[in-house]
Amino acid sequence: MPSPKITIAGMGAVSAAGWGLPALLAAMENGAALPLDSLPGCGGNMALPVRRVPKPVERLPFLTHSRLRRSSPISQFAAAAALEALGPEPDKTRRTGVIFTLLNGCVQYSGRFFGEVLQEPATASPILFPETVFNAPASHLATLLGFSAPAFTLIGDSAQFIPGVELAVQWLLDGVVEACLVVGAEEADPLTATALRLLAPGAILTEGAGALYLERDGQGPWIEEIAGPIPIPGLNREGRTAAALQLRQSLAPLRPEAWLCDDAAGCRRSDAPGLTAWQDFPGHRLSPRRMLGEAPGASTALQCVLAAAAVSARRTTQAVVSAIGADQQAAALVLAAAPA
Repeated sequence: MPSPKITIAGMGAVSAAGWGLPALLAAMENGAALPLDSLPGCGGNMALPVRRVPKPVERLPFLTHSRLRRSSPISQFAAAAALEALGPEPDKTRRTGVIFTLLNGCVQYSGRFFGEVLQEPATASPILFPETVFNAPASHLATLLGFSAPAFTLIGDSAQFIPGVELAVQWLLDGVVEACLVVGAEEADPLTATALRLLAPGAILTEGAGALYLERDGQGPWIEEIAGPIPIPGLNREGRTAAALQLRQSLAPLRPEAWLCDDAAGCRRSDAPGLTAWQDFPGHRLSPRRMLGEAPGASTALQCVLAAAAVSARRTTQAVVSAIGADQQAAALVLAAAPA
């Protein structure tokens, strides 16, 4: 009996290009620079550049849900990407799991709470407590969708979305769920902007969410290979480069027409390991972080969404996503077109 194929039945995205995958695809095709905003740096630092998710041009009905009316932006971005991936009429009778990957979590309410404490402790908003636990976005999402299957939150560096996909694949193969939604999201705030400036000078902070809806033996692109995660030895460029090279060597040979969706963001220091590992790649490249910026919890998710969209549209028959995390892991995802 042939092994089941894990396929991508739906994709969703929220980014600095707008709400929805069509806005992201149009921006990637156009190639024009997206607007810049700014955030104040921590500790009195100068204003730092950021690309924000624009306000939606139309009313988003799901934001009236009791769980989302006052939620942090990361939960709202995740909900929009997830609903797009599920499609207009999701089957709520299926046991659908949720895997949420992130790096920072709901940081905006932390800043708001401690700012209020400094001004007047007696009136500081208690919403800090339900909104700043790491699993708040996954909890909001599962409740909004009415799912009762497992909902997990995985915390890691910017490559964590691919191990999240790997866990979803395992759930599907083991029969834990009938379908699985994998979401990676990020919200922009001064603390993250300051940290990015220190770790990746020249990179632009951004925010948003990406979502993939996985099922067994569907009609969409299928997951051909997951490589890694490969631990990064040491918090330095040499360790990241070693992990990136090991990741590249571990992949099966790619087809001549394969596309690469890499994690280059326009910062020489942080981009160097991935660029070194893939310097001899001869095919077409997508580098969404160069246009969007760096969203630590969402960037790899958006890479995977764009790779899946390219394969789904038959622009290529194979696409590989490469993600070299900042300090924990390197991972890759290879997607292939379903037979015509």
